[in-house]
Amino acid sequence: MSKSLRLSEKWFRRGLWLVALMFAGFLIGLGGTVVGDLPQVEHVRQLDDFIDRAAADPLRATVKAAEDAERQAQRALEQIELRQDAARQANASAREAFGNWLATRRATEQPDQDAELIARTRALDGLKQKEDEARQKAEAQRQIVLDARQGAQRARESLSVLEADAREKLAAEYRRVELRVFGYRLALTLPLLVAAGWLFARKRRGTWWPFVWGFILFALFAFFVELVPYLPSYGGYVRYAVGIVVTVLVGRWAIVALNRYLARQQAAEAQPDTVRRQELSYDTALARLAKGVCPGCERPVDLKNAEIDFCPHCGIGLFDHCRQCDARKSAFSKFCHACGTTASPAEPLPAA
Repeated sequence: MSKSLRLSEKWFRRGLWLVALMFAGFLIGLGGTVVGDLPQVEHVRQLDDFIDRAAADPLRATVKAAEDAERQAQRALEQIELRQDAARQANASAREAFGNWLATRRATEQPDQDAELIARTRALDGLKQKEDEARQKAEAQRQIVLDARQGAQRARESLSVLEADAREKLAAEYRRVELRVFGYRLALTLPLLVAAGWLFARKRRGTWWPFVWGFILFALFAFFVELVPYLPSYGGYVRYAVGIVVTVLVGRWAIVALNRYLARQQAAEAQPDTVRRQELSYDTALARLAKGVCPGCERPVDLKNAEIDFCPHCGIGLFDHCRQCDARKSAFSKFCHACGTTASPAEPLPAA
């Protein structure tokens, strides 16, 4: 087709294609913004929306209270253990000093030191008692920490059962929201695709074709990029089923269109040569000739062979002779290439 266009017309068409792409780009940007904001029409649900609050709130309060009690008991235990370590060290130091003193006493064997021996023994007993009391307090505090930790664990286990049920309900709600949002996207993009199909069938060669093609590109992008990736899967069943349905519909349309095209071609080939050439537009005929095919049936023809004046497949005239200079020329030319004479009234084709 481009070989039959004037140079200026080629550049104009390229500029118009640029307009079509720019128009499609702005429409895609606007459509992407709208589609991206569609999930905001749905209320964002949380786990607490599905949990049994009457049962969960007391459990959460129990967990919080138990955790607070555990932290306080742990801090108190650290203080008690510190005092227990101090008492243990004091007892150990006193016993070491007593051992040294006792060894000295045995060496000197002074009986006047019996009273001091008794006093030192009583002091050691006091330190041992303090150590025992500190150990008992530490054991009691550890029991408090353990009770608080186990209480929090029991409350968490009960709460986890409620949260597991709530998570299942939340996941089901997410699936419903996903399906509704997909429905919104489908309701927005499917009419665009239908309108694009109608424009492609009726208006793609009209005066405003750049905007038509821009809208078609936008509709295709909206459908295959903004919609298809969000198609719910459900384990692949939905996507495969939709793919099968779409393939069947597209395949059926293609088969019907092919049969209609072949029927039109057969009907056209049955018409007289002059009628067939008059029904072909000038640009269409030149574009098909430039591809080395017959303008009438679109089958390959050796146009360089000087002995071929008619299509061997459909019989349409491809070459004739100028009525002025008798030069062999294309039957679809408006003027003779040798002398410039206008083609006879029976020869010219309608303008594109």
